[in-house]
Amino acid sequence: MDKQNYDSEHEEQSNIDSPEIKNHSKLKKILMISGISIIVLLLIFVWLRYTRSGRRVLYKIAGRVIHQGLDNEDDVEASSVIIPIEREPIKEDVDRTEPKKDTHINKPVEKEEVVQRIKPDPRKEDYVSNYLLFGLEEFFGAKNADTIMIASINTKDCTIKLTSILRDTYIEFGEYKPNKINAFFSLGGAKTLVSVIEDKYRIKIDGYAYINFDAFESIIDYLGGISIELGEEEAEYLNTTNYISNPENRSVTPGWNELNGNQVLGYCRVRKVKTLGGANDDYGRTLRQRRVLKAIFNKYKSKGVIELFRISNNILGYVKTNVTQKQIEKALEDIIENKITKMDTLRIPVNNAFETPKEYNGVTSPLVYDWDANIAELYKFIYLDTDDEAINNVIKYK
Repeated sequence: MDKQNYDSEHEEQSNIDSPEIKNHSKLKKILMISGISIIVLLLIFVWLRYTRSGRRVLYKIAGRVIHQGLDNEDDVEASSVIIPIEREPIKEDVDRTEPKKDTHINKPVEKEEVVQRIKPDPRKEDYVSNYLLFGLEEFFGAKNADTIMIASINTKDCTIKLTSILRDTYIEFGEYKPNKINAFFSLGGAKTLVSVIEDKYRIKIDGYAYINFDAFESIIDYLGGISIELGEEEAEYLNTTNYISNPENRSVTPGWNELNGNQVLGYCRVRKVKTLGGANDDYGRTLRQRRVLKAIFNKYKSKGVIELFRISNNILGYVKTNVTQKQIEKALEDIIENKITKMDTLRIPVNNAFETPKEYNGVTSPLVYDWDANIAELYKFIYLDTDDEAINNVIKYK
């Protein structure tokens, strides 16, 4: 090899081994790896954000986090405050058809036969999920459901529907003595209350959730309070009674107020003065409760994602429920995918479909329903039935 060729090869090798070229090569590799990583992350983001299958992964993660934060239970132990008694089967559950009796003197009378009617399962539609929500009043050892509502997620008209059930509703159920509906939690726990709703209101309940008064106050405070408009009578009543238990909070005014948890709880319990709009008694009280839940819904949906996670993490432990992780995932998907931001409300019983006797079958001051009329209105509200469809379905599920 001549000297010229040797020097040329040596120079090329020196250039390859130089630190500058090595650093440049490393930088190219780093940039290439970084670029590929960014592209992969962007693709993952696009998949999670803009495809339904990707968003389902997010719903699954959120569902797991929410479910782990809740106070999950199979059922609540029944209270011994009220004891069920044995009684004859309810007439509504028995077919009144009997064989005729021949009274001829020389022919024996045929024995009576009672045919047990098999009730259909409560109504269930793919486009509606129903959840029972209630608040417990825990005074002197009793645990009555002071507030009872059905929250329905409807993906057909993209709304959440909130139905208030008045606590003085007269109920005959199973082997229990006649009572008002708010007593059935004490009678047999949450599952018994769910069974009453399914049997009497003829709708399938997919799950339940409930809180007590103290938890309710804390949840409102974690949200930073809610905005409620008060009438003059309401404001004066709340400031001069103990419905707002902390005297320092008795400072509300007519018009819009930013209420804290203690004030909101007092507002929800008022029934002696008219609401803004004129409703009185328990009708006004349940109207207030629906207004509060609507305000909570509006406040919650206005929060950012990070703040929502922080609030949820603080309040979930107060909620006792039997809702599964899959149900939470489905609810999130139904609400987000259908862009549900509207809430409609209803009260059961509806006007002109109940009576208010002073006493009925040993129960004082109950609300005695025209059940068919109320169920028809409930079906129209929750399932969007027409008048004719509601009438037919009332018969079908009776």
